[in-house]
Amino acid sequence: MSKITALYRRRLSKERGTVKKDWGGRISVALIYPNYYQVGMSNLGFQVIYGILNDNPAITAERVFLPEEEELSIYKRTGQALLSLESQAPVPSFDLLAFSLPFENDYPNILTILDLSKIPLMTRERGDEYPLIIAGGATTFMNPEPLARFIDCFLLGEGEVILTEFLQIYGDLHSSGTKKEEALSILAEKVEGVYCPSLYNVTYHESGTIASFGPSNPSIPSTIKVVKQVPFKGPLRRSRIVTPSTEFSDTVLVELNRGCGYPCRFCAAGYIYRPPRVIEEEKVFTSIEEILEKGGRIGLISPSASDLPWIEQVTSHILEKGGDFSLSSLRADSLTKRLLENLGASSQRTLTIAPEAGSDRVRRVINKKLTTEQIIEAIVLIARTGFFHLKLYFMIGLPTETRDDIQAIVGLVKSIRHHLIKESRDRKRIGRIRLSINCFVPKPFTPLQWFPMDTVDCLKEKQGFLRRALSGEGGIGISFDVPKWAYIQSLLSMGDRRVGRILLTAHRNNGDWRKPFQSSDINPDFFVYRVKDLGERLPWDFIDHGIQKTFLQEEYSLALAAEESSRCIPGSCTRCGVCREVI
Repeated sequence: MSKITALYRRRLSKERGTVKKDWGGRISVALIYPNYYQVGMSNLGFQVIYGILNDNPAITAERVFLPEEEELSIYKRTGQALLSLESQAPVPSFDLLAFSLPFENDYPNILTILDLSKIPLMTRERGDEYPLIIAGGATTFMNPEPLARFIDCFLLGEGEVILTEFLQIYGDLHSSGTKKEEALSILAEKVEGVYCPSLYNVTYHESGTIASFGPSNPSIPSTIKVVKQVPFKGPLRRSRIVTPSTEFSDTVLVELNRGCGYPCRFCAAGYIYRPPRVIEEEKVFTSIEEILEKGGRIGLISPSASDLPWIEQVTSHILEKGGDFSLSSLRADSLTKRLLENLGASSQRTLTIAPEAGSDRVRRVINKKLTTEQIIEAIVLIARTGFFHLKLYFMIGLPTETRDDIQAIVGLVKSIRHHLIKESRDRKRIGRIRLSINCFVPKPFTPLQWFPMDTVDCLKEKQGFLRRALSGEGGIGISFDVPKWAYIQSLLSMGDRRVGRILLTAHRNNGDWRKPFQSSDINPDFFVYRVKDLGERLPWDFIDHGIQKTFLQEEYSLALAAEESSRCIPGSCTRCGVCREVI
């Protein structure tokens, strides 16, 4: 038994819910998460797709992850091709390689995994003897173009809907021995949501902006409609495998809703998942009962769990049945005493709230719909109800931000700390505050997609100011993301397929981005620091989420004016255009 095989078997021995199927007569799929095992197994979307694939009797799906340090050294020393986890099969032996891509910063790992698998990186270099390489996930239906050189086929949409039709048609093509190039054309023509970059041509203006984008064959759609499950029809989505080796150790993650009715202008989730959809209360309780019968902790996943109408009842029910739970991010203005009491009775001791900005003005710019007064009221309620630590998310580099707005973060944090101490004086312990301060990265399909990212030097200066201003405050910890990595994320988020050349050069230089930046025929600042014209063709404009571009332009203007707009309540308006099609 090789060291890799032994390591993987030890990992499998700690899991509950692993699926192992015989390959005979089935389509084999390597489901790949381009990061470490612990990270991938903490991702609910990845787990959901694993379940959907293996629920199909015609499919056998096994997982593949980016090797960690010990594994990587073995692979490099032996020259062995990367193996799957379940059966330790070589990755090139699978029919399909399916990448799950929730984050742009994992894109470089895609190339590392292909290299370790002994598979050519570029689509044009892979003949019929290699597996078909597909990709899905949130980043792909925002902007797949930076990966256009490497991925044969993108599935733009939610897995519950698009996978069934795709696999049915792919299965027919596979069994009939259809060549890869012809198969891609058929899939692009027949399966809604399928995008095959090699079938589309792009031209550019002298300015560097896109002049034209379209299919090489008129039978292939010029725009790709993102496929969504509206309303939710299937079972509640939850973890299929439970293991202690994740961020959420031995916890069953449960999706409570998809999308968000509070359309913060920087956040793609409030736009690409429109309309926001809440799981039916009956389905939630049924699923919770099934999980509690098997034992284990429940992680309730939602963009803002405190907004859900039945969240108090669900959390009370879990506690009454002797279970334990945790909640993801909470909105300060929808917290209630009962929900906090339930959290106090659970094992969760840290509450996560995202003020995002220090000043009311910037929160109006981003349409946060949250005031400083509401934030402080929430802190007082939290402190009076029980003992909790706080994790607070802020962003810097937001559009129209001034030095006064950065100073306002300091003032707000000190005020929060003051009220936490004041309201907790009758207890011996006072909760700690952990600040997570991130750089604004513009995202496709948001009203802020036309704004540039703040410069790396400016972000570093703001981080230094905040670090100095808060360093003397007791009970407050602070972490920052790295501006140069935020720059790369922005490049991969906002770039077109020309960025693929930069990504490839960085990979060939062992992750050193300086050389590809210097040698690139297009300045990466063009994608990151340039203010985009409202009328220009953007790299992702061929993707149809049902959102009218005029709506995003209106929201852009409101952001400049620091004016808020209404919440997204499905069926109550047709302003963005989505509800005209699906409600």
